[in-house]
Amino acid sequence: MIKAVNIHKSFGELEVLKGVDLTVAKGEIVSIVGPSGAGKTTLLQILGTLDKPNAGEVLVNGVDFSKLNEKELAAFRNRHIGFIFQFHQLLPEFTALENVMIPALIARKDNKKTAQKAKELLAYLQLADRMEHKPSELSGGEKQRVAVARALINDPSLILADEPSGSLDSKNKDELHKLLFELRDKFGLTVVIVTHDKDLAALSDRVIEMKDGLVLLTAI
Repeated sequence: MIKAVNIHKSFGELEVLKGVDLTVAKGEIVSIVGPSGAGKTTLLQILGTLDKPNAGEVLVNGVDFSKLNEKELAAFRNRHIGFIFQFHQLLPEFTALENVMIPALIARKDNKKTAQKAKELLAYLQLADRMEHKPSELSGGEKQRVAVARALINDPSLILADEPSGSLDSKNKDELHKLLFELRDKFGLTVVIVTHDKDLAALSDRVIEMKDGLVLLTAI
């Protein structure tokens, strides 16, 4: 599913990634762990086409990102990759349902079919009675489940999650962790998670440890 080879990334004189190699198999849930400043989020952003490496190559589903222009990268990202962030990134002026629909509408999918699918996803995530609520009317756990539904709306093959449970209490953390594995099995997803949460990392199929811009080890 993912192959990254000799990834380097610098911001000015600050070298953040120093030659990272990474492979992730289809259907795997992988956690990337390490101290703050290790380069975890930068690597995740490069895997998700949100940033470009200074050197190295990234392939997702056999597609070489270096061969795509900005428009093609945006289209690939929208259609094939779902994102879950620590702070849900919901648009406050829109309802839960509208927030979920946004990526599909950007992809110019049929409005009626998109609304129906968004409703089904929200119902599956136990938010059937919260669809017309705006983010300010939702709990932290509910907001993150809306964000999960939004990540799924375009039927991605890959989910990239950056500290997805970092802002949640213990109960909602546990529920979100279980949900990620349930969704993997239900939708055949590949999931890469950047996390400081040891419990979440322990549940993963594989843990990749980073430090100082390098992969130290990979553990099962």
